[in-house]
Amino acid sequence: MSEKIAKVEVAEEQLLYANILNKGMVVGLLGLLITFGIYVFGILDPYIPLNKLSEFWKLDVTSYLTNPDYPIHAGWAWVSQLHYGDFLNFVPIAILAGVTIICYAAIIPTLLRSNDKIFAIIAALEVLVLVVAASGILGSGGH
Repeated sequence: MSEKIAKVEVAEEQLLYANILNKGMVVGLLGLLITFGIYVFGILDPYIPLNKLSEFWKLDVTSYLTNPDYPIHAGWAWVSQLHYGDFLNFVPIAILAGVTIICYAAIIPTLLRSNDKIFAIIAALEVLVLVVAASGILGSGGH
């Protein structure tokens, strides 16, 4: 008894979105592995020295961020700290978080070509909302 396998048609924009998401995930994951290696092997000095790290484990978030010896600022301030091994891993995290914006932006032309204006508008609005949210313009701190 043979089973028939149903063929599923996938829209062009779905394939485009999935392919970009897959590539972004691979780049982000490789980035995490590389930056973790840089941190673990001490290629870049950490912002918080390893011998003091355990002192921070018991702190609540506010105390951790406002520590007088090692203050950490919210939002996009981490970009200015990329010369530290423990901040460098934020780059692939930002890639992983931002790949959705790239996916939505990439499918807009495909949606417009297929005359799917409503979904193109929704995708454009999604890009706008995500970019505004990530920017921290509204006081959310960019995360």
